[in-house]
Amino acid sequence: MLDDVSFDVRAGEVLALAGGNGAGKSVLIKCLSGLHQPDSGRIIWQGKEVHLRTPSDASALGIATVYQDLAMCDNLDVVQNMFLGRERRHRWTVDDEKMELAARATLRDLGVTSLRSVGQKVAALSGGQRQSVAIAKAVLWHSELVIMDEPTAALGVVQTEVVLQLIRTLADKGLAVIVISHNMIVISHNMNDVFRVVDRIAVLYLGRLAGVRSVSELSRMAVIDLMATGRSDRLGSGGQVAAELSGGS
Repeated sequence: MLDDVSFDVRAGEVLALAGGNGAGKSVLIKCLSGLHQPDSGRIIWQGKEVHLRTPSDASALGIATVYQDLAMCDNLDVVQNMFLGRERRHRWTVDDEKMELAARATLRDLGVTSLRSVGQKVAALSGGQRQSVAIAKAVLWHSELVIMDEPTAALGVVQTEVVLQLIRTLADKGLAVIVISHNMIVISHNMNDVFRVVDRIAVLYLGRLAGVRSVSELSRMAVIDLMATGRSDRLGSGGQVAAELSGGS
């Protein structure tokens, strides 16, 4: 359940959304991805109010969500996964060559170099490689906002660094990025790396927005305070951002 949750996300920035179990993160993802409609409030997209009734509505606007399970088919290769359901065709046949060229170009543009071949089956990829392919798939369809649910979950140190750098690359290319963080901000051993990648952190507490602050105004303990109690005496100066998303559920 969400109650009076209002924040914005800007082009070219990474916003981390943190909160404990039951804080409302999953509901918020569903609202932004078109799986769930708020009972009240508004979603403003590029200055205009929009109504996201289905995931297709969100996708058509350029909003892509990369879920924690990545929703990829292990028995298909990288190209087939990136174009799954949106295959390019030449007359009546699938145009494998154009799809492969587009997949290669997207991965190269994002600096993904760890794949041996785009013809590899996804089942043979590491966790970091799978995450990279899922992110590239979102970018391939000209997304302007990419929402990622716990993108570094269960990844090793090296793979985590690769994914964090990829997230930063998306923002540097002008995309808006929301990273849903169940515990990454709080207990990650790579706290400095996380703070280096993220621009702002929004914390939900029991369905309400506890605060939205620049990382320069926050410490690990301040985030823990906000997640655990909804308030903190350790915050730096500055206020919350202007309202852009409001809703109850």
